[in-house]
Amino acid sequence: MSTTTTARNNILGRLRAAPVATLPTLPDVKAWFDAQRRNEDLGQRVLRLRAAMQAVKTEFHDVTPTDWPDVLLRIAAAKGIGNLLIGNNTAHGDALQAHPLGKLQLVHYEQPIEAWRDQLFDGIDASLTSARSAVAEIGSIILWPTPSEPRLMSLVPHIHFVLLDAASIHSDLHSAITAEGWSSGLPTNALLIGGPSKTADIQQTLAYGAHGPKQLIVLLRHASGAAS
Repeated sequence: MSTTTTARNNILGRLRAAPVATLPTLPDVKAWFDAQRRNEDLGQRVLRLRAAMQAVKTEFHDVTPTDWPDVLLRIAAAKGIGNLLIGNNTAHGDALQAHPLGKLQLVHYEQPIEAWRDQLFDGIDASLTSARSAVAEIGSIILWPTPSEPRLMSLVPHIHFVLLDAASIHSDLHSAITAEGWSSGLPTNALLIGGPSKTADIQQTLAYGAHGPKQLIVLLRHASGAAS
């Protein structure tokens, strides 16, 4: 038997003879969050989310299931938005398209990025996507990109409109993960967005829009039509 083989067998023998360590007991994460969770109603969660996101220059507009397209169109006109990128075959995109659009042009995301990269990066003013939900505690909106609404829609245009149902606002991230069953499957990118893109240089000068949308506009849709 060669020296190399003997050494290998000795190493394997020691590994096999080593006692198997007992894994430590995992912490009860659910129990911890249950003990820490605030006893909040929906109105309080809405207020917390708005306060956190407005503090970093996110716009909020209260809307209803019927008037949100009109509100979006008024905002677009006031900001001089010429075109708006929407997802392909989405319910909210179809609802917006059914309204008189005036001078606003809708652009569908229906081609591979390679086919229209230049237009997307240089010729799109704003985009509209839906939000899966939001987290009040950390002041963030959760986006769940799909083939109909890819990640680039919330990353490239300078202005990003997000349609968020108020009823989908969770108290904390653990609540969102468990209530929505994230363990059963995640997209390639699950996004938590806390406000418009911002960065600061060494002199602590804050600049918006360096790595993503310069403006984040949340259309907060209330099922009852009553603003919180």
